[in-house]
Amino acid sequence: MTELPKKITCIGRNYVEHINELGNAIPDSMVVFNKPPSSVTPELLSEHLGEALHYEGELCFVIKDNQAVKVGFALDLTKRSLQSELKAKGLPWERDKSFDGAIVVSDFVTIDSSDIADMSMQLFIDDELVQHGYTSHMLYPVATAITELSQWQKMDDGDWLLTGTPKGVGVVKAGQVFVGKVLINDKEIISVQWRAQ
Repeated sequence: MTELPKKITCIGRNYVEHINELGNAIPDSMVVFNKPPSSVTPELLSEHLGEALHYEGELCFVIKDNQAVKVGFALDLTKRSLQSELKAKGLPWERDKSFDGAIVVSDFVTIDSSDIADMSMQLFIDDELVQHGYTSHMLYPVATAITELSQWQKMDDGDWLLTGTPKGVGVVKAGQVFVGKVLINDKEIISVQWRAQ
């Protein structure tokens, strides 16, 4: 499995169409939350402690010298019902986002910073394309997010940055085959597959 980082920082509500599909408001500032390294798992789970999980496909970047130097494909797994309850009460998201098994990630590929502007991700479930997002559609592009984060949280070398999910999220069902892809100029550089347990 990929070497674990010291911390995993995640940008929420970074694609307008995903914000709209969940009925959320466009934020006035960048939405940030963290996942502990213990949330990373090699197996894609369909539930946790009896609660269904939702998938969110994302680009995941490895940081070095405050720049994104590698990219991978990640599934950020969410307890959506619990998240809705916590949001309604104005409470933090850790219980629905940071549990053991809350993220699966591919191997990482080295990139140049110039590659990021032309990067995209795709998620297929049982051969059907369900998510497709471009970095150019992000409210907070990668370099902007790193700069803003650095004002209050040091990004250590090897840390991961998850950059949000485009529209098309949904429930993980046991037995489904998930294929995540990362592309530059629509040319595939990463493909990873998981079967949901």
